[in-house]
Amino acid sequence: MKKTTYTNYLEPYGVSETEGRARCEEIFQTLFYGPESERIYHPAGEDMGYMEDTGNHDARTEGMSYGMMMCVQMDKKEEFDRIWKWSKTYMYHEDGWHEGYFAWSCALDGKRNAQGAAPDGEEYYAMALIFAGNRWGNGEGIFDYHAEAKKLLHYMIRKGSGDLPGKPMFDPNNHYIKFVAELDFTDPSYHLPHFYELCAEYVDAEDKEFLLQAAKGSREYWTKCCHPVTGLSPEYGDYDGNPQITPKEKFGGRHDWYYSDAYRTMINIALDAAWNGETEWSKQQAEHFLAFFNSKLQDGSWQDVYLVDGTKQDQKVLHPWAVIASNASAAVLAPEAAKPWVQLFLERGFAPVTAAIMTTVCTSLYICC
Repeated sequence: MKKTTYTNYLEPYGVSETEGRARCEEIFQTLFYGPESERIYHPAGEDMGYMEDTGNHDARTEGMSYGMMMCVQMDKKEEFDRIWKWSKTYMYHEDGWHEGYFAWSCALDGKRNAQGAAPDGEEYYAMALIFAGNRWGNGEGIFDYHAEAKKLLHYMIRKGSGDLPGKPMFDPNNHYIKFVAELDFTDPSYHLPHFYELCAEYVDAEDKEFLLQAAKGSREYWTKCCHPVTGLSPEYGDYDGNPQITPKEKFGGRHDWYYSDAYRTMINIALDAAWNGETEWSKQQAEHFLAFFNSKLQDGSWQDVYLVDGTKQDQKVLHPWAVIASNASAAVLAPEAAKPWVQLFLERGFAPVTAAIMTTVCTSLYICC
């Protein structure tokens, strides 16, 4: 299924399609070829490159796959192929327990900081590869994009069965994407039903129905994990939708609140609506979410950290721009309520890092042909 008419969700706020695409190009050039203080992409050798996590000075599958998604949507094949080859060269497990997955963190010289995989990286790799095959056609070896995506998705679904060692990234019973393959809880922001439905068109026949069920399950999970009054979701969640109480000594501290990863949940709900149409729940979710943050706008308390029920914590958000971008993305579902956040986003000049996450929503790039 391909969409040929795209919606410019920024047009009601005075940004023409021409202006929006020009700004996206400017942002891309800053992130990929700007000054060292601003760029996050670095070529490596003659035919590879990596995306640097500037907060941790490493390369992570999350950032690498996001970089590939930016490249394919902006029609930057050289950079896409460089990032993909770096990923396959240094991050990919050819055998062993993690066979078929990517080590989630590597030093900038390619040495692995960890062996385990993070499912959000694999999800974006798969979708970006499918887009690449549609936009540029499939090549050979690792550049047979559709074949690589099909294989990766098969491992994500079927590992642990047959002769595939390890654990699947999707729970085989409820079809939820896991936080990590070895643990039985999830991350609400990892749920990408809009990806799963498109990926289902390119996988082996035995995997298609699983992905369609995963899309259905993820939309249902969002209704469980997003608070009915505030619209906030936790970083990590149990399968019943309740915040996951993580031991403080694991995963860098607590993750039961609306913080960091959780900012992406609203973006994904909005993107699902942009691709597949809004539902009564998604529209109400955006309205509740924005009502909560709009009540915090004037006094600046939107920069505080909250539990999902709206209880204020004695801590400030680490990345205020991410909050602004997430709130602005809800304009897909509630344009009037999101207006102050879109204006704030635009007035501050499309801050490059957060604008990069917003590219898909702002330009409504549905599927690359």
